[in-house]
This record gives sequence, structure tokens and C-alpha cells, in this order.
Amino acid sequence: MAQPRCRSVLITGCSRGIGLGLVRGLAAASASPDFVFATCRYPEKAQELQQLSKEYSNIKLLQLDVVCENSIKKVVKEVEEIVGDKGLNCLINNAGINVLASLEEVTAETMLTIYETNTVAQLMVTKAFLPLLRKAAQLGTGMGCHRAAIINMSSLAASMQLVQANEMFLKVYPYRIAKTALNMITRCLAADLKSDGILCISLHPGWLQTDMGGNMAPMQVQEAIPGILSVLDRLGEKENGSFLDWQGETLPW
Repeated sequence: MAQPRCRSVLITGCSRGIGLGLVRGLAAASASPDFVFATCRYPEKAQELQQLSKEYSNIKLLQLDVVCENSIKKVVKEVEEIVGDKGLNCLINNAGINVLASLEEVTAETMLTIYETNTVAQLMVTKAFLPLLRKAAQLGTGMGCHRAAIINMSSLAASMQLVQANEMFLKVYPYRIAKTALNMITRCLAADLKSDGILCISLHPGWLQTDMGGNMAPMQVQEAIPGILSVLDRLGEKENGSFLDWQGETLPW
């Protein structure tokens, strides 16, 4: 029996890269959500995203700065006015930044900036959308994106067990440490929200050719999106609190 359809998805950081790819993939899917809320800091500058929103009526383009409390409150209100009592089915915390910094180069300022955007902001955005996620959860059964789910975009670089296996990540101290902390947020939310029927996972989307991933990455965004969407579609209770890659394989913490 097929999973019930996910009615609404909100994605942060949609002006480019993985966020933009997810918006495109979801909008074009055969069982596309009724609402794909595509958020970014500067919608007026996001030309590809604007073009997509003209092609697909279910894309709602909204302004969101994930490190600004007022911006978060505003976007929650805007989403609530659209979804109403049906709530929000899926929140994808994708927004993030990266700065190259080895042990010799890393500074406290860089650490705090990356931590604020890649870790603290993800928790604050999630916290703000919890009432809408809980509304959606009350209308469904089981666990998954069809009911209520939080997807935290993490990275293979966050794995503590694979530090020696991926020495190239030693050049991104702030990024990988912030993503490791994000993985702990995933574990905490999965435990905290299980009784509400809200699923939470960390997802490594693959090393992709984006502004953040760089030209050395082996995969294009469009190559990874079908796999990511397939993983999201198959999520259930047994995946709650897990760390998965774009192929659905479990990664070590």
C-alpha cells in the first residue's frame, strides 16, 4: 500500500544548490505536494527560483533569514495563513554556510558565525514551526513526511567515526563541527517529538557540485535529487533519529 501523500513542504536556503534542486524536484514530482514553500534570504535576487514559481503554481516563494528571529516569526505566520488547520507536513532545514578553515586558520569568530547559521538557526526554525508540525501530526498516522517530519541537512563531514577516513574535511573545522552538533539536535528532537508522531532525521545529500561543495565534488545536484526524494518518501518509524545518506544508507555518527 502506498504512503499517503505529503501535502506541504517548507525548505530553507532555496536560492541555489540543493535547496533549489529540491524545490524543482518536488514541484515536478508526479505526486507533488499542494504547497512547496521555498524560502531564502533574498527572493528578489533568486532568478531561477522566481522562474520556477512562475512555472509551478504550488511553489510559494517566501523571504526567510534563518538567523533573524523576526524573519522566522513572519514566515511561520505566512505559512500558517496558507495551510491553516492542516499544518505543515515536512520541514527541510537546508540553509547553511561554509568557510574553509584548517586548524591553523580557524578563529572564534568564524566558529561562532558558522555555528549560529548551521546549528542554532536550524533549532530555532524548527522550534518556531513545531505548532504547525504538531497540527499536521494530529491528522495522520504512522511516521514520515506524509504526516510530520523534520529533515536536517547534515554532511558526511559530521561523522565522528569517519574522521580518519576523510582527511580532506580537516580543512573545514567550523562546518563539520557545526554539522556534528546538528546531528545531536536530530537525536534530541527525534526522542522529544516521538510521542507527537513527528519524525526527525539527519540527511547527507552527497558531495555535490554547488557553491558550497565546490568543483571537485563527484556529483551534480540533479543526480542526487531523485535519490533524496526517494529516501524522504520511504521514511518511517524505524528511520526516526537516524543519519542517512541520499541513497538511504545508514551513516555512523
